[in-house]
Amino acid sequence: MSRGPTTAARVRDFLRFLGREARGPGRVYLTGGASAALVGWREMTVDVKIELDPEPPGAFAAIARAREALNLNVELAAPDQFIPELPGWRERSRFIERRRSVDFLHYDFHAQALAKIERSHAQDLRDVEAMHRLGLITPARLTDLFAAVEPLLERYPAIDAPTLRARVETVVATLEASGK
Repeated sequence: MSRGPTTAARVRDFLRFLGREARGPGRVYLTGGASAALVGWREMTVDVKIELDPEPPGAFAAIARAREALNLNVELAAPDQFIPELPGWRERSRFIERRRSVDFLHYDFHAQALAKIERSHAQDLRDVEAMHRLGLITPARLTDLFAAVEPLLERYPAIDAPTLRARVETVVATLEASGK
């Protein structure tokens, strides 16, 4: 069910709600449009995509209540559902805030960028450019991280490895040409 666009303020309402309602510690990683809205390179998103790792006790019941109370679309989604898990992604994930015993972070922007490059929708590629412009990703790190997981692409049969490599190389070249 579509619930309308979600702004940064509504994402923050969700963080407050989930932090208040969870029954114990855990981490919630924001991905996609939720990160875009909070950081500010987009005004709104359709849904709040999250990864729970480790899952705060009571999180799923709290998410269900938040969806209704706040009239939000919430999905469980993370880059590692679309591309291999990048080494060190947890350490590169950026802290947003702590609500009671729940930490909220942006899922590693390099992982988000590589997943967006894999999809290659126009909005995804604009997001990658925005991440670069804001200094959240670097072309060199994208190249290195892609090289680290490229041998694992065989576990993702929907991905054509040579096509993805070409996309990454094209995006990296474009980012390098744009400066920063």
